[in-house]
Order: sequence, then C-alpha cells, then structure tokens
Amino acid sequence: MSHFCPMVLKTFVTKVRVRYAETDRMGYCYYGNFAAYFEVARVEALRELGVTYKQLEDDGVILPVLDYQIRYFKPALYDEELRIETIFEKVEGARVHFSYITYNDRNEELNKATTTLVFVDAATMRPMNPPAYLFDLIKGVANT
Repeated sequence: MSHFCPMVLKTFVTKVRVRYAETDRMGYCYYGNFAAYFEVARVEALRELGVTYKQLEDDGVILPVLDYQIRYFKPALYDEELRIETIFEKVEGARVHFSYITYNDRNEELNKATTTLVFVDAATMRPMNPPAYLFDLIKGVANT
C-alpha cells in the first residue's frame, strides 16, 4: 500500500545557538553546520510528534538522507540564537520531505532548505513505507 500525504503540515520550531567552534575567522557560522542544525530540528520535530529516532531504529527503521538543498541569504553569527522552522512537507511512498527556514534573533531570514529522507528497513537495507503509527501522527498535524 502506497502512502501519500500531499498537504502542508504544522511548523515545528527548534532553537540552536551558534557556538564559537562553529564559526570562521569572520565570526560567521560555517555553512556546513546547517546540515547538523537541520538534523537536530528534524529529530525534535519527530519528538514533538511523539516519536524518537531511537524508537524508529529500535523498530528496525532507519532514515538516511537522499537529498539536501539549501539557499543562503545572510550569515549566522557567533552567539546568535537561531530559530529553525521545520515542516513535514509530505510523505510519499518511502520518502519523507522536510523544509526549513532559519531566522536569527532579529527575525531576519538566513536560509531556506529542504531534505528528503528515505524510510529503510534496517534488516534488508531496502526502502519501505513509513510505519503506520508514524504516518498516522504526521497526518494528524496537517493544516487542512
């Protein structure tokens, strides 16, 4: 059975602070750190839904990243608190699509990004549909 959830879903908010070790000589957050920031945002969005990555992994499901795209508008600076807004854009088949917008503490938009992850059966390493309990939770936060 194929799962398809085409609607835009609830926005989840995660805050992270740019640490000194994450900056370059100019005090700018190194651009590569955003992949890790978005992982934190995804994990926390799932946790807010009531599911943890650990629970998924214990259930034999892993979620590797298939695609990651980002567009930068302004740099994040040392010690700024960033607000990352995460949206479950859609679940279709074995794929889940997320979008992100990052703001600084002055509410300036710093970047926009998307990721696509694939539900994979850890035993067979083959794509699979999301567990029914997770699909039902995602459907439950849809903005209709």
